[in-house]
Amino acid sequence: MPQDSTLDLSLSRLGEILRRELPDPDRRARAQTLFYKRLSESAHRFYGGKLQTAPRCGLFGPAWFNVWYTPGVSAVSTGIRDDNELSFSLSSRGSTVAVVSDSTRVLGDGDVSPPGGLGVMEGKAFLMKYLGGVDAVPLCIDSRGPDGKNDPARLVDFVKMVRHSFGAINLEDISQPNCYRVLDELRDSCGIPVWHDDAQGTACVTLAGLLNALELSGKRLSDARIVLLGAGAANSTIARLLMKDGADPERVSLFDNKGGLHTGRGDLERDPGSYRQWELAQRTNPMRHDTPDQALKDADALIALSAPGPDTVKPAWVRSMAARSIVFACANPVPEIWPHAALEAGAFIVATGRGDFPNQVNNSLCFPGILKGALLARARGISDGMALRCAHSLADFARKQGISPSRILPDMEDEGLFAQEAADVAQQAIDEGLARSGLSRQEVYDRAAVDIASSRTLFKTMVDNGAIAPPPQELLDQALREALAGA
Repeated sequence: MPQDSTLDLSLSRLGEILRRELPDPDRRARAQTLFYKRLSESAHRFYGGKLQTAPRCGLFGPAWFNVWYTPGVSAVSTGIRDDNELSFSLSSRGSTVAVVSDSTRVLGDGDVSPPGGLGVMEGKAFLMKYLGGVDAVPLCIDSRGPDGKNDPARLVDFVKMVRHSFGAINLEDISQPNCYRVLDELRDSCGIPVWHDDAQGTACVTLAGLLNALELSGKRLSDARIVLLGAGAANSTIARLLMKDGADPERVSLFDNKGGLHTGRGDLERDPGSYRQWELAQRTNPMRHDTPDQALKDADALIALSAPGPDTVKPAWVRSMAARSIVFACANPVPEIWPHAALEAGAFIVATGRGDFPNQVNNSLCFPGILKGALLARARGISDGMALRCAHSLADFARKQGISPSRILPDMEDEGLFAQEAADVAQQAIDEGLARSGLSRQEVYDRAAVDIASSRTLFKTMVDNGAIAPPPQELLDQALREALAGA
């Protein structure tokens, strides 16, 4: 590796170095993916994970032990005993989310064992704190029954048992059909917001991104022909949310690994575990397209959340799409088609699920805001209306900033995004009679903005004071050497 290829801590030179060292775009994309994997593993080992426990209150002298613990805390315990609602204001419950997973469907890696999901769940908690001012606890559990099979009832029972410690539940990386069953049962029985981020969060951000992409393309959602490649938890929820917001079911087609979803798919009708897919099969794809290439001819948008690529989506499919076509290739860690390949094939707008390419369509733009709003409103749940409101809040925020084919959504660092989402979601909860806190939209916005600013200040202060040390330079340089060699 050349001497001038040393990376700075911000990693801002990565793109420049890769372009110089690897002229071929495919090799460059592979190296970029490999770099982040290598650095992630070594940085996690260096820090011992991403989370630690920090207090919300101060210790102003030894006597304060008597306030925060015994004997003073007895008043808190008996107060909550007599009125459980006080747990939201007298403890951290009102600002804390449980991130619950059985790790059976993690990113593009599938079942990684219960502890294998901790990397993602810690990451989710990390983002909630920094972006939304929300505290979160990762809980990876073993959902397997005595027969060795994953049992959704165990997940349901677990959440019901721990819900009294949390203000909301974020379900994550649960394989289908268990993910649907768990969410359906818990949404109606917990009395607090239960949110499946892989499905609902991804659907919110995808809808927001698609609305803005269609705006730039000069098209309307109600008129657009939309093809969804993949029919798992994410895309099935995306399809449902798109149609709730005005997409024409007769112009929507979904595909799983056996072909198109339509009324001729008797296998879906007969399989109890495919009930969500069968519902969609009865409403969409009236032409009964069985292959994606059939449906994509003259289609306006492709939303792919399927097998990681980069050859899952063929350039020929993109070339057959309508003028000013939209391609969302959102598989992780590798998109179904590299962005440069989709653009070369004629796509007008290309998005992925990754932040190191333009147009990141990732649920991280949604879940901190919607959960913050639900917590501050003390909502009894998160309705489809609240999810739609969050999607439009995100799309509107981006439009006010200015959208373009390479920027259809804001960045995670954009100031004000998550406070706006929180306020809009809380207002929707108020409008639907789901809010219990009595806070107005403006009060939610102000509280969220203060909490988010405090979280970001905490991060910066810990780094500036040396409480969080920077990673050794060798970690960065070694990851780059391995990426260049492995590409």
